[in-house]
Amino acid sequence: MSDARKDGAAPASNRWRRFGEWDARPLRQDLFAAENPEAGFSVFHSPYDPAPSLTIEGGRVSVMDGKAAGDFDIIDAFIAAHHIDPEMAPVAMAMDPGAIARKLVDINVPRQELEALARGLTPARLAEVVGRLSALEITFAYAKMRQRQSPGNQAHVTNAKDDPLQLAADSATAVALGFDEIETTMRVASNGWANALACTVGAAVGRGGVLFQCSIEEAEELQIGLAGLASYAETVSVYGTERAFIDGDDTPWSKALLTAAYASRGIKARCTSGAAAELLMGFHEQRSLLYLEARCLCLQRAMGVQGTQNGGIDGAPLTASMAGGVRELMAENLIAVWLGLECASGNDTRTSESEIRVGAKITPYLLAGSDLICSGFGSIKKYDNSFNPSLFNGEEIEDYLVLQRDFQTDGGLTPVDEDQVLGVRMHAVEALADVLDELGLAKVGRERLLSVVFASGSEETQSYTAGEVTPISAAIKARGLTALDVVRALARRGYAEEAENLLLMLRQRISGDYLQTSALVRDGRVMSAVNDPNDYRGPGTGYRMPQKRWQQVQGIRNVLTRERVLAAENVAADAAGDADWLVPAGVAAKGADPHEVVIGVSPAFARQLHQTTAGHALADVVAALVGGIEDGGGTARLVRMVHTADTSFLGLAAARLSGSGFGIGIQAKGTTVLHQADRMPHMNLELFSNAPLAGLDHYRALGRNAARHTFGEAPEPVVVPTHGEALGARFHVRVALLYAIETGLIEPTGHPIELTYHPEKRAPEAAQ
Repeated sequence: MSDARKDGAAPASNRWRRFGEWDARPLRQDLFAAENPEAGFSVFHSPYDPAPSLTIEGGRVSVMDGKAAGDFDIIDAFIAAHHIDPEMAPVAMAMDPGAIARKLVDINVPRQELEALARGLTPARLAEVVGRLSALEITFAYAKMRQRQSPGNQAHVTNAKDDPLQLAADSATAVALGFDEIETTMRVASNGWANALACTVGAAVGRGGVLFQCSIEEAEELQIGLAGLASYAETVSVYGTERAFIDGDDTPWSKALLTAAYASRGIKARCTSGAAAELLMGFHEQRSLLYLEARCLCLQRAMGVQGTQNGGIDGAPLTASMAGGVRELMAENLIAVWLGLECASGNDTRTSESEIRVGAKITPYLLAGSDLICSGFGSIKKYDNSFNPSLFNGEEIEDYLVLQRDFQTDGGLTPVDEDQVLGVRMHAVEALADVLDELGLAKVGRERLLSVVFASGSEETQSYTAGEVTPISAAIKARGLTALDVVRALARRGYAEEAENLLLMLRQRISGDYLQTSALVRDGRVMSAVNDPNDYRGPGTGYRMPQKRWQQVQGIRNVLTRERVLAAENVAADAAGDADWLVPAGVAAKGADPHEVVIGVSPAFARQLHQTTAGHALADVVAALVGGIEDGGGTARLVRMVHTADTSFLGLAAARLSGSGFGIGIQAKGTTVLHQADRMPHMNLELFSNAPLAGLDHYRALGRNAARHTFGEAPEPVVVPTHGEALGARFHVRVALLYAIETGLIEPTGHPIELTYHPEKRAPEAAQ
C-alpha cells in the first residue's frame, strides 16, 4: 500500500514514495519466476536439454538428440519415424546452426529452401537455431516464413450464462469485425450442442465463409463436427514429454487418428501445444520450454495435421513470467511456420495485468502478420470469456483497431459503426429465435431478444441461464439435428442469405479445399498457402494492404476533419466577421498610461473561432482577463494582431503597445502569455501552454498579475496544474486545425487594430 501523504508530511517509513505509487499500478499484480531448471523454469536452454545429434543407419534414425533408438519414448519414436527426412537430415544436421539462423533472416534465401532444411533437423537443433535469434530477428523471420500471405484473426465467442441468444448476437458482431474464425466453449459441458448451434447461426449473419469451432471434449467435439455444427477443430492437444501425453490417455498415434478423422469428414484441424504446458502438468523432465515445444511441433508435422495453435496458450502467462519468456513464445511460433504448419499464434491468454505489456506483446505479431494473429481474440467482455481473458478482449477492440492504423498493418479486423452492429445483432437473435421455434426447441420472447441486442455483456441481459440451456442442448443432440436442419429452418423462416451462407460452409466440407494449409474462406473463395502463398523476399514483396483494405482499417472513430472542427466552433468555414462585443476601431497606437495592460488577441479570435480548447467562450475569457487587470489596479486595452498568430509575438507586440510595457497575448484556442516589452520573444513572464486545462479563474489571476507588474511588484506566477494528461493525443489534432485557421488570416504587413470592447454585448455569444 502506498505510504504517500498529500499533506507533504514526512512518510511513516523510510521509503521513496514512488515505490508506493508503483505498487498501485496493474503491473504489480503480475508475478515473475526465477530461473530454475531443476524445477522446470528454463526458457531457451536447460542444462538437462540434450545436445543436438542425429545418426541414420539403413534409412532409419538410430540416434536422435543423444538418445539411442532403443531408449526412445513414444514422442521420439514418432518424430524419428515420421518427421525426420532421411535424405535431408545429413545435410541439415551438418550445417552450422548459426548459418541456418542467418538464412532465416536472409531475404535471398527462399522460404521453401528453409522448410526443406527443417525437415532434416531434430527438435534440439531447431531450438538451438531459433535460440540464436533476437526478438527483432524472430519477428522478421516469422514475416518471411509464415505460410499464407494474407493475415487473419480468430475470435472467442462465449458468455457466462451459455446464453444462445447472446452467442448468436456476439458471433454476428465478430463476423462484422472481420474475424475469419470463431471459437466457443461453455461453462456447462452439456450445453455444447446449443452453443454450437447458436454460434453457427450467428456466424452466418452478415457474410458467409466464417469457420466455427466448438471447443469441448475431443470425442464430443468430433460428433458436433460430424453434425455440421463446427467446421474446424484445434483442441487436439499434444505435449513434449511422454508422461504429460499419457496422462491424458493419449499417444501420438491416437492423436494422429483423431486429426485424420476430422479431415475425413471435411473438418479443418489444428493441434494445440505451447510452452509451459508440461510445467503446469508437472511432467517437465527439467527440459527447457523451447526444447519441449520443438518436440511438440515436430510431432505435429509428423502427424500431417494442417496447422497448430501455439505460442504458449494456457501456459503463456507462466512463460511470460520468466525472463525472456515472451521472446520464447515468438520463437516457438517461428518453429511452427518454419516446419510448414499453419500457425494460430496464441495471444489467446492474458499474460499480464499491465496494458503496456499487453500492447507490447501483440506488436511483433501485428508487424509480422500471422495466419491467425490470435488463436482467440476475446471479442466478448473479459468476464464472459469462458476460456479466461484473452490477451485482447471486447473492452480493448478499439485499441487494437487503432494499433492497426498506427502501424499501417493488417491485424485482420475492420472498424464497425454503431448502426451496423445493432443491425447484425438484431438480425442474429431474430434468426436464432426463429430457428429454435422452427425446430421445436424453444420459443423466445421479445424482451429476451432486446435485452441481448443492446447488452455489452451477460451481466446486462435478461435472457437464458446456463440451466435453461441444458434441455435445449440435450434435445439437439438426442434428436440428431444437423446443420442441414438449421439451413432448412433458416430458409423456411425467410433467412435465405443466412441459409446460403451456412450451406456454403457445408459445401466446403465436401470439396475439401479449406483443408489446405492456412486455409480460410473470404468472399466465398478459399485462400490458403496454396493459392495465396507468402512470398516475402524483402521490400516491395509479401503482403501489402490493398488500398480498399487500407481505407477500411482507417475507419476508426474520433477522426477529426477541418469541417468537423469548424462545425464544433459553430461557424462557417469562410466566415470572418467581427463579434459585436469586440469592434475594430482603427490602427492601434502605443499607449501612455503607466498602468495600462494591452491584451493582444490573435487574427481569428472572436471572428472565426469563439471558444478555447477548454470550452470557454472567448467573451468569458476576455471578461476574466479584463476583470483581473482591473482587480490589480490596472487598465485593460484590447488590440487585434494580424501580422502573427504566435503566442509569444502576440504578447510581445501587445507589451510594446502598452503604456506600462506589459501585455498579454492570447490565441483563440486559449494559449496565453504575459510579456514585457524589453524581453526576448520567448522569455515571457508567464505562460498558459496547456490551454485545455486553463480555467476562467486562471485567466483572471493572470490579468491581475499583469496589472501588479505595472506597479513594480513581482506577483506569484499563475500555474495551471496538470496531472499527466496526454494533452497532445487529446487535443493536438484539433489544435493544429484551429491554428491553421489563425494563420490563414495573417496579414504579414498588417498593423495592429484597436478594438472597442462592449462587455454588455458579450452575453449572447457566450451562451453559444
